[in-house]
Amino acid sequence: MQNVLVSGGGIAGTVLAHWLARRGFAPTVVELAPGLRSGGQAVDIRGVALDVIERTGLTEPVRAVRTRMRGMSVLGADGTELHRSEETTYSSGRLDNGDVELLRGDLMEILYDHTPAGVEFVHGDSITSLHEDAHGVHATFAHGQPRTFDLVVGADGLHSRVRRLAFGPEADCLSPLGTHVAIFAADNFLGLEDWQVWQRDGDAGYGIYPVRDNTELRIVFGWASDTPVERDPEAARKVVAERMAELPWERTRLLDALHRSTDFYADVMAQVHLDSWSAGRTVLLGDAGYCASPLSGQGTSLALVGAYVLAQELGRARDSGAGHRAAYERYERRMRPFVTLNQALATENPGGPAAEESVERAKNAILLDAA
Repeated sequence: MQNVLVSGGGIAGTVLAHWLARRGFAPTVVELAPGLRSGGQAVDIRGVALDVIERTGLTEPVRAVRTRMRGMSVLGADGTELHRSEETTYSSGRLDNGDVELLRGDLMEILYDHTPAGVEFVHGDSITSLHEDAHGVHATFAHGQPRTFDLVVGADGLHSRVRRLAFGPEADCLSPLGTHVAIFAADNFLGLEDWQVWQRDGDAGYGIYPVRDNTELRIVFGWASDTPVERDPEAARKVVAERMAELPWERTRLLDALHRSTDFYADVMAQVHLDSWSAGRTVLLGDAGYCASPLSGQGTSLALVGAYVLAQELGRARDSGAGHRAAYERYERRMRPFVTLNQALATENPGGPAAEESVERAKNAILLDAA
């Protein structure tokens, strides 16, 4: 039985581990966080990614926790409503389509709870080195003992450690989009009821929506900047506070929510572009290999589909005796056109959502059962 080291216990890594275990592999998932990551914003599952959820047996629990938005308002700098819609929202598109929007933390709980036997999770650790030879990949860890694996998968996000170890510096593949984002939770001090508000003033603005039966808010603050966001959370929080203070609408309460938040996250909006997603026995998955950025609205769907296709191709290659190189090549050949269309969604309409036609085309641009 081939053992596979998966770096990153997020959506991509957990779904990959699920399908590897079902196909007879022995996956080990190493995650830096000490436990299951429960925070995060609302994410979308669209098009063919919904088929992955169905095949994983998770359609019912996923739909049970979906958001129930009735519409949105677009506000001016002073909070005056400029536009409203009961047909669509910026975060999830048309409200009458079959796509599903839910909190990332809820999706992670579902994925984790339905992980089959045979998946080993190691929390609170990270890979420090990878050395490949004829016998496999020898990995060392910040805390655990060194181990050898047949294959390694980097599913550890935009700032992937595996990518850095196996492919080189981050600067060689990261393409910043000139925008940064901060996300944090707060009590629903705006009294929103299944209703989003979007507000923009110059090159900064908010997207705010209620969750948890309208008891909480998720506040997404974005601003244009060519200066990399601070990697230290508290230094980043200070930068965000300075930019938020420039906007007059609900300034006091929003800044108070920022300073009180315990799940603050901030990062650059960027894409990852690589000539190849694999090097030897190591391969990249999801944001680590082909991040489309949250501006695309397709990061979760790319992670789900990529994980399913990679596990599928690894299983096929093992059963046929073709080996991991053939699996990686087929995985990349199938996924690249899908990734290209979905990455284009983030740049099609700077400052606003991509056209509905583009989203429909991109979210279905792959077959799960390609021969």
